[in-house]
Amino acid sequence: MSYPDSLLRQILTDTKTIACVGVSMNEVRPSYYVARYLSLKGFQVIPVNPGHAGKELFGETIMPDLASIDAQVDMVDIFRRSEHVPPIVEEALSAFPNLKTVWMQIGVENAEAAAMAEARGVTVIQNLCPKMEYQRLFGELRMGGIATGVISSKL
Repeated sequence: MSYPDSLLRQILTDTKTIACVGVSMNEVRPSYYVARYLSLKGFQVIPVNPGHAGKELFGETIMPDLASIDAQVDMVDIFRRSEHVPPIVEEALSAFPNLKTVWMQIGVENAEAAAMAEARGVTVIQNLCPKMEYQRLFGELRMGGIATGVISSKL
């Protein structure tokens, strides 16, 4: 599945609040460093993990589920196995009537959940990472420890 850069750029520009489902408190887990990166880029990242509910991460209280979030969420970023996605999307659609995007992380795809969200007018991205796409689209690729906006043709 491939998405136009213009769509990904628009999502990452328009999104303000992200609920990150399946976030870990373990610094070496992708869900931790992706959520941390997004929060450092100015997104409000609301962590969701029932096993760590009530603790704090990136200045936000970890929520047990999406229904417990009081804020309007623009994007739900899912770090769960593909088979666990449909009930998460169902809960997201119920909890956030103005939800704009459901984003499934690398390796996460679910046609049933995607169809459910798209039927409600929600944009669905599957099998991509918003951190990696942000870095790629906004010129923050890192090579050799140096941030650069260009990729050398000599590589």
